Amino acid sequence: MTLGVCYYPDHWPRERWAQDAKQMKELGIERVRIGEFAWSLIEPEPGRYDFEWLDAAFDTLHDAGLGVILGTPTSTAPKWLVDQNPGMLPVGADGRVRGFGSRKHYCHRNATYRQESDRIVSALAERYASHPALVAWQTDNEYGCHDTTRCWCDTCRSEFRTWLKDRYQTVDALNEAWWTVFWSQTYRSFDEVELPEQGVTETNPSHRLDFYRFASDGVVGYNRVQVDAIRKHSDLPITHNSMGLFPDYDHVDLVDDLDVIAWDNYPLGNLEESPFPDDIKQKYLRVGHPDLVSMSHDLYRGLKNLPHWIMEQQPGQVNWASNNPLPAEGAVRLWSFQAFGQGAEMVSYFRWRAAVGAQELMHAGLLKHDGTPDQAFKEAGIVNSERAAFDGDTVRERLSSAAAVQEDAPVAILVDYDDMWSSQIQPHAQGFGYWTAMFGLYEPLQEMGVRVDLVPKKRLTMDGDRGRSLDGYKLVLAPAMQITTEPLAKVLTDYVAGGGRLLLGARAGSKTASNLAHMQQPGHLSDTIGAQVVRVDGLRPGVTRTVTAGSQTWTYATWGDLIDASGGAQVLATYDDPACQGSAAYVARSHGQGEFRLLGALLDLPSMRSLLKDWLNDLGVRTWDLPDGVRRHGPYLANYLGETQSALGHTLPPFGVVKLDLGE
Repeated sequence: MTLGVCYYPDHWPRERWAQDAKQMKELGIERVRIGEFAWSLIEPEPGRYDFEWLDAAFDTLHDAGLGVILGTPTSTAPKWLVDQNPGMLPVGADGRVRGFGSRKHYCHRNATYRQESDRIVSALAERYASHPALVAWQTDNEYGCHDTTRCWCDTCRSEFRTWLKDRYQTVDALNEAWWTVFWSQTYRSFDEVELPEQGVTETNPSHRLDFYRFASDGVVGYNRVQVDAIRKHSDLPITHNSMGLFPDYDHVDLVDDLDVIAWDNYPLGNLEESPFPDDIKQKYLRVGHPDLVSMSHDLYRGLKNLPHWIMEQQPGQVNWASNNPLPAEGAVRLWSFQAFGQGAEMVSYFRWRAAVGAQELMHAGLLKHDGTPDQAFKEAGIVNSERAAFDGDTVRERLSSAAAVQEDAPVAILVDYDDMWSSQIQPHAQGFGYWTAMFGLYEPLQEMGVRVDLVPKKRLTMDGDRGRSLDGYKLVLAPAMQITTEPLAKVLTDYVAGGGRLLLGARAGSKTASNLAHMQQPGHLSDTIGAQVVRVDGLRPGVTRTVTAGSQTWTYATWGDLIDASGGAQVLATYDDPACQGSAAYVARSHGQGEFRLLGALLDLPSMRSLLKDWLNDLGVRTWDLPDGVRRHGPYLANYLGETQSALGHTLPPFGVVKLDLGE
């Protein structure tokens, strides 16, 4: 368990630095991230570097016994660079240039900006690689934030055409993959292809999916420029701080170039901006939705199947959400141990001291504007004083290796960004969302205390270090797995044949890799499962319907796949709505030593919990009867409600955390 903080020495008088460093050390801070927004101070004029202040900051932190994580400053290019290279500015889908005045004002594919990024990162790496304070690097800051993953500039138009040619080789192959015969969209050459989302109405969904892939590749390629520049001078770990369930680029590709992945955890802001209904936002107003946070932890731990970092942990009120409530007393401590329990190796608080000006002046820090301790300072101190007791050899071993991380998770949920983009492009029902479908399976597992791994779907068909296996998981869930291919179908079929259990959720196998409809759904798995989806029912928000499953009645909303089980599947539940004509909603079929199941309806929480609990019990997976608002995070038990609760023999004060005995 490591504690860190984000610090901006350039924001404060130099005579304060030593005092800050001393306070950090006394608080239990070990790592300090600096520098990620400081390009204009590091290079105040073209080609003239001023490292003196950064040297002094490094030395001050080192003298206090603190390790430095140095952020590359490319997220905030200086004005002089923009003036020299206005073509670096990103262009929105509306065709308007997005200019200087905030941050992230660059196109990831602009060649000149890539060269300039390589230059500034190389200069930093060359200077600080051997400094004894340096412990790690962070590339840029929050790739894609403020809708900057996708750009519609001339560079992107030209490079998109090249990207398509590399992918399809011939324009005839592109026309076939995109089904451009529809609406007379056929292209004679790649040079005729424009950027999507600028048409009169909805543009071709296959075109858009490839553009999303192209834009994601741009982020990954830009990050690689920085990683390569650093590795020429330093072999220290390189990370990047991503943003929770951020959907705009493929994090699975990004982490291949990183030693460790980090994410920025803002539970209250993310809850306020989420699609959760008002009653849930009220319930978790002061602490955030526990399962929304845990799903992000499980995602980032799963990207490399190793412990991850929290680079920015919310310490108090944030400034950027629609509404910005104060956290409850105890929330910062709770979030810290939640992170450690979900596999994080480091929790770093953002920020050390609240800014007195500019865009983030309403954002809290560990210290207030005047430099005196805020509530989060006290709670970080409590975490420091408790972590020795909360952290033992057994706990560390469980979180220190890929094998140990997976050993404690009997259930895997497959995650995939292509699936996410495909469902975004054609949701078909207003309330349908990829993360919503994922959450519908994830939340009931959390309520029952079952540990889950989020496994990248694309890694199942990769070889070597990039590949992942489903061996060892008793149950694999595939919600909203729209895109299926023959190689993927073989991996999943082999897993089931070997004794695994696989649940396919709504829209499973409905699309090909180029976003066309499979002739049969769920695609390459239809014959094996012995069932086909013959129609779909997309319901407007607020409408609910029921299915009958034996003696139980389950409720669903938003989506229903109507299933024909005449190919040999066993019907486990049928729709009650007359419009669905008694079609199957839930079917199963044995295969080898295991079993496939296909669930077409998006069940509500009680119904999904009932389905999963019975199945898990049959599989010998332990579940816990936890009170509402209580969650198990590995070796910790946490209370997310503002009232004292009892669970598993422990008394949990409001927003409290206790350590479990490993046998509990």
